[in-house]
Amino acid sequence: MNNRKQYIGVNSIEFNKYFQTEEDCYRYLSEIKWSIDKPYQCKKCGHLKYGKGKKPYSRRCTKCNYDESPTSGTMFDKLKFSLLIAFHICFKLSTKKKGMSSLELSEEFGLRQKTVWGFKWKIQQAMTSSRKSLLEGKVQVDEFLVGEYEEGKVGRSSNSKKKLVIVALEILEDNKGVGRAYAQVVEHASSKEFRPFFETYISNEANVITDNWKGYLPLKKNYPNLEQIPSEKGKGMQQLHIHIMNIQGWLRGIHHHCSKEWMQGYLDEYHFRYNRRSMMGSIFDLLIKRMVLSEPKRLIKNKITTAT
Repeated sequence: MNNRKQYIGVNSIEFNKYFQTEEDCYRYLSEIKWSIDKPYQCKKCGHLKYGKGKKPYSRRCTKCNYDESPTSGTMFDKLKFSLLIAFHICFKLSTKKKGMSSLELSEEFGLRQKTVWGFKWKIQQAMTSSRKSLLEGKVQVDEFLVGEYEEGKVGRSSNSKKKLVIVALEILEDNKGVGRAYAQVVEHASSKEFRPFFETYISNEANVITDNWKGYLPLKKNYPNLEQIPSEKGKGMQQLHIHIMNIQGWLRGIHHHCSKEWMQGYLDEYHFRYNRRSMMGSIFDLLIKRMVLSEPKRLIKNKITTAT
């Protein structure tokens, strides 16, 4: 039986004590990979019994002798640096309030920035929302632009080089603050672009509040409680616009520049931490579980491929 001991905490000193060697990391991965609800089964022949493999915590099938590592078939497969460093990077990106840039991480761990960026991209894929819990109650929705100032380009201009992002934020009842939030890169400020975002993240019964932009009007058919109000330069939805300013400040302050192609990953990273701000103790463990149980993806010449 797998009695997995979950790592809880955000203290770097305690983390360093818990994960001191590569073997500590392999053990942690193996306990997640071959858990009670997903026990060992040989990838090659389907046999259920195993013995000790070559590497730490690897499992060798007793029927066909296939040797499987805890990293095989996970986001940690074919790492270009040590698993211990990979765990440290995951810890930094999940527990630090603002995360860290690939440049900062490369300097701290003595790795090439491009190598760190590629691994950080994998982490961001694991940080994508599970899409299991829709936003409910009062939900404010608006869009914002990310990028440098362009002369003659204002508002929702579709010809702008800036990235257009739609964001939704839960407003809790009885002045208890704000709840979860999600954001998505869109091509245009239109109902056609907005609809998939609404359907993915917002309950049909939610009391959705938007500004008076015409692109939201067709959505009232599926969101009967949608209400449009004057924006008043953000004052109409103050909580949401504070959230937007925080995202923009984070992107400028930590990452400086992000191309449109990779923007969604940074939005997912931001909201992975934001939506778990009240349960940060378990956030590292959740990230590692996602990286183990997700299908491995790789970047080959900036193209995404699913590893096989």
